[in-house]
Amino acid sequence: MLKKDRYKAFVEYFSKHNPDAQTELEYSNPFELLVAVILSAQCTDKRINQVTPALFKRFPEAESLAASSPEEVFTYIRSVSYPNNKAKHLVGMAQMLIGDFDGIVPEKIEDLIKLPGVGRKTANVISSVVYNNPSMAVDTHVFRVSNRLGLTSNATTPLAVEKQLVKYLPEETIAVAHHWLILHGRYICLARTPKCDQCPITYFCKYFEKTKKAQLINSTSNN
Repeated sequence: MLKKDRYKAFVEYFSKHNPDAQTELEYSNPFELLVAVILSAQCTDKRINQVTPALFKRFPEAESLAASSPEEVFTYIRSVSYPNNKAKHLVGMAQMLIGDFDGIVPEKIEDLIKLPGVGRKTANVISSVVYNNPSMAVDTHVFRVSNRLGLTSNATTPLAVEKQLVKYLPEETIAVAHHWLILHGRYICLARTPKCDQCPITYFCKYFEKTKKAQLINSTSNN
């Protein structure tokens, strides 16, 4: 199957079966989403959603967070991965939001990545989810699934994956496609034991094609 046909099949399937896919992080405004995404690095959304209600109650906006200290923030996020570093990032991020952006979460990628704790992936999440821009955030799920499906080829870095996906996906689908890939990776296309027997899109999956072919060869050689 040609790459363009895989993209077409990918968009057609998920546009029909999950047209309104969204992040599983719980938030009520751009500031809360930014905090949640920073916290979610190398941590599960489920864990972050357990932590953020109390955190958001104490720090409902950038001003209160900026006036706090990493030590206080740590007490609210101690159960997430790398809490010390993330506490420092959150306070620094809030202080920069107040000082440089009037307390408003910026839209541009180049502005977002200036914020402490915000890398390109986080910036792309904010750009696409908050501002509905055609930005593709590449986490481990997006990286793995896009390569397995055959949407990307010879893409060995998150940036290479991002560039290929943005190049070939219809622009209006880029923001939601990020969630399609994440959710598929989180629940079906698992890293170690992908649930190929439950997967509804094996008909255009390059990984499945190779796996099935290998199984057939092994079966033949054993007979």
